[in-house]
Formats: sequence, structure tokens, C-alpha cells
Amino acid sequence: MRIRAEQGDITTARVDAIVNAANSSLLGGGGVDGAIHAAAGPRLLEACRELRRTTLPAGLAVGDAVATPGFDLPARWVVHTVGPNRHAGETDPALLTSCFTRSLDVAAEVGARTVALPAVSAGVYGWAPDDVAAIAVRAVHGWDEAHPGRIDEVRFVLFNAPVLAAFEAALATARRH
Repeated sequence: MRIRAEQGDITTARVDAIVNAANSSLLGGGGVDGAIHAAAGPRLLEACRELRRTTLPAGLAVGDAVATPGFDLPARWVVHTVGPNRHAGETDPALLTSCFTRSLDVAAEVGARTVALPAVSAGVYGWAPDDVAAIAVRAVHGWDEAHPGRIDEVRFVLFNAPVLAAFEAALATARRH
């Protein structure tokens, strides 16, 4: 699997699936979630409402993931995951690891070969970008070792230069080990 980091807008990523840092309601929000909902168009919200009506009446659990079509996005799929909120006391790194691994599980299940991931929980959920980057890179490498050849490329698409720098440093550390 190729793994790289770039600064950019995840809603324009030309990949099979993008990962949405959603909230448990799946009904949109701020940050990455709001941008993805805006770019995907109103059918994404309707698909999320349908998930809430049917399979996820209580919402999506922290660390879990679910897919919807990408609708008006270049990506065919949106994989929604709920990151842990450090401000709410959700400080277990295993929850954040699960966001990345479950997202890759779901992406592989729908047949995605290329996936764009954001810095889940860095931002309003209060996790330090360096911590998110280290956890995310370890999680993606570990997932690839357990599922060789299932996904061809993971791109961390990050919203600003400091977050990109954190991911570049984590990737460089991983390459040395």
C-alpha cells in the first residue's frame, strides 16, 4: 500500500472513498463533516437520515464506521467515522485507532482501492495533531499488514500546514522502523 500525506480539500480528492470525520448523529456538522455534506449535496444527508431510520437508530458509535454513496463528490463512497472527543473525556488511543482501521475495513468492503483520510479528532475534538498522526500512521500500517493487497493507496488529506507537518513526521518515523 502506498501511504502519503498532502495538504488540501478532501472533498476534491479523486479517490474511490473519502473518510468523513462525522459526529454520531451522521446528520452533518462543522469542519470536515460540514464540508463533505455541502460538497456531496442533499442526497448525502438523506442517505444518513435513512441509516438513522433503519440500521443506526442510536447513531454511529465512536470508533465505528459506515459507508454511503459519495453523490456529488468525485469519490464514489463516503466512509463516515466518529472520532473520540478529548474534551468529553474520550482519551483512549484505541478509540482513535479504531476510527482508522474500521474506516479501511468499510472502504475495502465496498471495493475501494484508494482512500483519502482526514486527521480524525484533530481540531474541535481536541486531539493534538502529532498524536493523531502517530496513531493514524500506525493504524494504517497495521491494517495493511493484516490485509495485504486490499487497498492500493491511502492519502492523508490535511487541512493546514501544521497538521500536514505532523503527518509527514509520523510517516518519516514509520519508514525508519
